Amino acid sequence: MISKSSDKILKRMMDLHPKVIDLTLDRVLNLLEALDNPQKKLPPVIHIAGTNGKGSTLAMIRSGLESAGRRVHTYTSPHLISFNERIRLGGKLITENELSNFLDECYEANAGKEITYFEITTCAAILAMSQRDADYTLLEVGLGGRLDATNVIKKPELAVITPISFDHEQFLGNTIEKIAWEKAGIIKENKPVIVSLQNEQAFKIIEDRAIELSAPIYSYGKEWLAWEERERLIYQDDKGLIDVPYPNLKGDHQIINAGCALQSLRLLNNVRLDNLDEVTTKAYWPARMQKLKDGVLNKYFPSAELWLDGGHNPAAGEAIAAHFSKLKSRPTYAICGMLNTKDVKGFLEPLAPQIDKLLGISIPGETNTLTGEETSREATSIGIESDFYDTVELALERVMKYTENPRIIICGSLYLAGHILSLQEYEIK
Repeated sequence: MISKSSDKILKRMMDLHPKVIDLTLDRVLNLLEALDNPQKKLPPVIHIAGTNGKGSTLAMIRSGLESAGRRVHTYTSPHLISFNERIRLGGKLITENELSNFLDECYEANAGKEITYFEITTCAAILAMSQRDADYTLLEVGLGGRLDATNVIKKPELAVITPISFDHEQFLGNTIEKIAWEKAGIIKENKPVIVSLQNEQAFKIIEDRAIELSAPIYSYGKEWLAWEERERLIYQDDKGLIDVPYPNLKGDHQIINAGCALQSLRLLNNVRLDNLDEVTTKAYWPARMQKLKDGVLNKYFPSAELWLDGGHNPAAGEAIAAHFSKLKSRPTYAICGMLNTKDVKGFLEPLAPQIDKLLGISIPGETNTLTGEETSREATSIGIESDFYDTVELALERVMKYTENPRIIICGSLYLAGHILSLQEYEIK
């Protein structure tokens, strides 16, 4: 494969990475100043933080806006196959030529100073989005919120906080209260904040911050509700009931994500929403409870029901388990690869009742991966029958050799998910 010019620039950017990561906005603000403050020139921003559901909620907000004829910029992370996936300009993936030019401009403006990879690429995304016409900008927080590189927008149209749980404790803290405080850092004075389903401790932190900043708060269970009824999604707020199709994104947790998206859209006064069905039916977010079909792996293993999920924390494990518990019984296996910074047992414990066996693998090309043997050992320690293999392909062959018509979930990391989608020759739209 011929190396893209953007890949070479991104590699140079890695050399600027500080030896010790200290979360701060100083490096980002200094670079943005050198770029003439493009963050002040963005179309109205909807800023989204949370532990789980950020991407799915963003995808549904985007779908709703585009169905209303609005042009939308988006910035998300990480990517699955190609860095271009992180940036959409007016609904379309940034081109290779555009990406290279904006990355190069940021690299030159930074003038060799220390800056993290995420910080400088976020600046490139902001620069790109500031120079293209659109009606809205959807920004997904990378890590936390308060000191995340995206948190440079002084007056967002809306802040959205999706469900909070444990993840990135080494940066955000080891209690729900500390993590929620970091996520609540995206709330801005007098600007509305939409709050999804939260546990009591997290919600109290968010609510207190909103009150402190006089930010109107629209929270699940108080200002809005969303539930399933007769295989439809029902949403209710003070404007009335909405009855829309069940989300095409799989998993019951998508009901709450869809409700969060609908509440966000209902607060945009200048958006006429004639077809709310498309919020739930047209949303696109790969590697989140994605049923694989029509790809290379399906051709090699046609009798297997293949699923892919990039979740890696306890809440993600619970979501996978809840979805599988509702499917027709079938021999079920997990092929799992995880990073050594994640809570392996916390992720796997909810899955234990739903799988017959786990096969541990290493994540190809990732220096911080757990080995397949280490993942297998963690699974065994909590009572899951387990084994390990060198590659996904070998693990799949092992399952198929001894089981007819299995259900297989490949899970544990978005980096592993990206590898699988590459094997599938899947095209990110």
